Amino acid sequence: MPDTATAYLAERLLRQIQRAAEKAKQDVRAFCNTNSQSFDKLANEANVQYDHFVRTSEPDHRFAVQHFWLMLKERGYIYESKHEGWYSVSDETFYPSSAVHLRLDPATGRKFMASQETGKEVEWVSETNYHFRMSALGDRLLDFYASNPRFVEPASRMQDVVQQVTDGLTDLSVSRPVARLSWGIPVPDDNSQTIYVWLDALVNYLTKANYPFQVPGQEHVAGWPADVHVIGKDIVRFHCIYWPAFLLALDLPLPKQILTHAHWTLAHEKMSKSKGNVVNPFYALERFGSDTMRYYLVHSGGIQDDSDYDNQYIIDRYKQLQGNLGNLVTRVVRGKGWSVRRAVTSGWTDDSPEGKAHVEALERLPSAVEHWLAKLHPGAAIKQVLAVIQQTNQYMQKSSPWDLSARTNEHGVPRGIIHLPTDQHVRKVDSIIYLCAESIRICGILLQPVMPQRMRHLLDLMGVDEGRRMFQDAVLGADREYGTPLVDVGKGRE
Repeated sequence: MPDTATAYLAERLLRQIQRAAEKAKQDVRAFCNTNSQSFDKLANEANVQYDHFVRTSEPDHRFAVQHFWLMLKERGYIYESKHEGWYSVSDETFYPSSAVHLRLDPATGRKFMASQETGKEVEWVSETNYHFRMSALGDRLLDFYASNPRFVEPASRMQDVVQQVTDGLTDLSVSRPVARLSWGIPVPDDNSQTIYVWLDALVNYLTKANYPFQVPGQEHVAGWPADVHVIGKDIVRFHCIYWPAFLLALDLPLPKQILTHAHWTLAHEKMSKSKGNVVNPFYALERFGSDTMRYYLVHSGGIQDDSDYDNQYIIDRYKQLQGNLGNLVTRVVRGKGWSVRRAVTSGWTDDSPEGKAHVEALERLPSAVEHWLAKLHPGAAIKQVLAVIQQTNQYMQKSSPWDLSARTNEHGVPRGIIHLPTDQHVRKVDSIIYLCAESIRICGILLQPVMPQRMRHLLDLMGVDEGRRMFQDAVLGADREYGTPLVDVGKGRE
């Protein structure tokens, strides 16, 4: 999956694309057209909605990048110079000598120089190109980090970023000779040079925010600055140092936060095309469905540490959810001897310790979910919902409404001999079912972003109006109109 928050970079690594197109014996643009369709299709298959699918070859993006370049040059941040250094084709960047080391390929015995950070091979390159005066922005970056200590999440990567800048920044090579890289956006006043891929790619965040035609001071109207960039941990330097430096140089607003997530491993090893230990997302979506995959990825995906991908893990996580939430819904919606609609109308009257504890849990849940989402930990937010679902099952099991309802039918009419007044039985059953129904409704609303299709069906089963499914509706007692199913509930429990 591409590493952007609101858009997809279909042509992020230009030289690799150029080589791949040559290998496929295709024109570069035709090659990109074909491959970009796969990302668009994947988004649709995963039920991911986006405002813009950005391709960096689009005319509006080219204009934005070249304007950005000219503004940097006008302010004195771009100059021409000879550049030598260790260059990684895979990473599309130069590394200082202190950031590379000698490695040995165990399969072939070949020795090669590689980046310490990414492990990718580097080669010594000497060429004349343009540079960005990043060294002049170190103090401004550190001041910004100090004023925005949660700019990068998690905190450990924020510390790494601050340390890298504190250790000192060198100027950045921001162009490549056309002879070495022809596919890309040309430097506006020098057609012999192609703009550095990361300068080109990062500006895409501004392109669809109407840059450079924004009204000063009103950039937010078009969607800038971004609330959150979401990126993989392997591109932290580009997004958390280079990108802020570019923006500071032009006095443009910086994104409010950058969430840097860990990676998925397979059999506890980093996924690699060369090793063949990769997952085809289309196959996974076809086998498990988009909702199940979305749930697994958000629930188990790592922010701080890598997570291991395994088909059995997907099955286990979903079975656990199905066993808890699915069982609860079946018990409540298909149960004989009570009416969900009547219970919702009656409300809560259970003053038992278990009832009060459950009410408190439901009252705390929305703020707990909001807390973890604000901290950019969606997996932790989901676990708060799952804990309430489990607690609801325990509450229902201990309260045993089916035993009480055995003395009355769903209309409250007595069945045989009873030991308590009929209306007291009915109120007790209704109170239990109401709290359980509220758990289902609230949890269903909160799980919609992760499992939109299944939660839609769940809320339909509960009879929740489509206009009452927003976050502000996920409050105990906020909706007293549901309870009549909008779809067939199937066979009831005997």
